[in-house]
Amino acid sequence: MAEQFRDQQFIEFVVKSIVNHPDDVKTERTVDERGVLITLHINQEDMGYVIGRQGQTARALRILLKIVGAKENARVNLKVFEPENARMAHQESRRKTGGEEKPEAQLVSDQDIADLGI
Repeated sequence: MAEQFRDQQFIEFVVKSIVNHPDDVKTERTVDERGVLITLHINQEDMGYVIGRQGQTARALRILLKIVGAKENARVNLKVFEPENARMAHQESRRKTGGEEKPEAQLVSDQDIADLGI
């Protein structure tokens, strides 16, 4: 197996902790004159967990990764790999299911909240 650097190990550990398919998490590390680029490959179903609402999770991961890189005197950035047509396929699937109403069984009722003691 190829050598893994501290920044690469860090991002893999964090991402594997938040996704549903941790075995699909892979990273590629490339170094050039502008610094280090870590490309993150994940399962398409986990894309929302890694990016987060309005990109907040991805932004936080990038900030933490830059801190880890700064300790090694390296400029590190993160790119989340998105296969071609993945966004279009996701939008198509949302469009197909978007008009349907959720079944009653998926909604949270007052009884569910009472059972939790909230």
